[in-house]
Amino acid sequence: MLLALGMPLGAANSAPQCKPVPAAVYDVPVVLLVDLSAGQTLYAHEAERRLLPASITKAMSALVAFDLIAAGKLSEDAAITVRPDTAARWSGKGTTLSLRSGELVKVRDLLMGLTTASANDAAVALAEGALGSNEAWIAAMNARAQRLGMSGSHFATANGFPDGGKTYVTARDLVRLAQALITDHPALYQRYIGRKSMVWRGTELFSHDPFAGGALAGADGIKTGHTYEAGFNFLGAVERDGRRLVLVIGGAQNEDLRGKAATGLAEWGYSAWDSRPFLGAGQRIGSARVQNGDRRRVPLAVPRRFTLAVPKGFDAKVSARVVYRGPLRAPIAKGAQVAGLEVTIEGQPVHYLPLVAAETVNRAGPIDRIVNGLLGLVS
Repeated sequence: MLLALGMPLGAANSAPQCKPVPAAVYDVPVVLLVDLSAGQTLYAHEAERRLLPASITKAMSALVAFDLIAAGKLSEDAAITVRPDTAARWSGKGTTLSLRSGELVKVRDLLMGLTTASANDAAVALAEGALGSNEAWIAAMNARAQRLGMSGSHFATANGFPDGGKTYVTARDLVRLAQALITDHPALYQRYIGRKSMVWRGTELFSHDPFAGGALAGADGIKTGHTYEAGFNFLGAVERDGRRLVLVIGGAQNEDLRGKAATGLAEWGYSAWDSRPFLGAGQRIGSARVQNGDRRRVPLAVPRRFTLAVPKGFDAKVSARVVYRGPLRAPIAKGAQVAGLEVTIEGQPVHYLPLVAAETVNRAGPIDRIVNGLLGLVS
């Protein structure tokens, strides 16, 4: 289904192209910038390349913890007893909270320890206390990654400590992780992500996040990572005037380059691109054929508001079409993602937005099948 969208998006110039990204960005092996508000990739280099996340792994541990808290299976005020072997095994290994054997630590302190101080022992203690074992926690991390469609990623640790390459991700998958943190748990995200520092036993522990503490307007996280093998990595997020950008910097040679590339890329995302209204939340976009349902078609809608990102100062022709593998099979629940909207902006790569069923379609009964069959003969 083709939808003509003649939209005035700026000055009438041809071949819309953006100004170049900052020079520091070209010195980083893996780079990705996504406009979540538009569902568009603004810049990508090796976005599907496998990379070692190092402590960015802790962002997935945070998501698992947030899920458990939201489900009522874990309380932020619960106290976890640090196991003797955990205290001994992680003593002096990278950044730690120097947890002591038998010490009672609240979940909220362990969470802040892993998100802000990037404490390796905090991640493991939380895993063991919440789900009984490190292995059960890692299984939950991988299950969550699978549900998010992180097909290029695998987790073998709760904290990202070097494990011979068993833990790996892609930049594209990290954006999926970031989106889940931001949209699924907004209150917990604001509480634990993007903090400049935390106080532990009277000592202030600082984050390495180049965006933390208001260093960049609108920035609020998310997590850095660094090992000798991985280089300097960063999963970052910024929101200005309701427009949300997420970026990944992977394998930078040093901390300074990581910060310059991340900051420059984020600023470029706002200065080089205009954001224009496109689709409203719940707006219906065509329909799809249904097989064995109590109706022959199901209306399609966008699940949330989407904007369009276009190079600043340019007009751009926009077209879109509904794509799906059909006919769809009943039953179909209202809100289930069943199709996509292929959006083409002149001069930019094609991108896809999710389309969900706007209404429930139940499995056809005997009479429905007869009626649908007769309608099929005359359609």
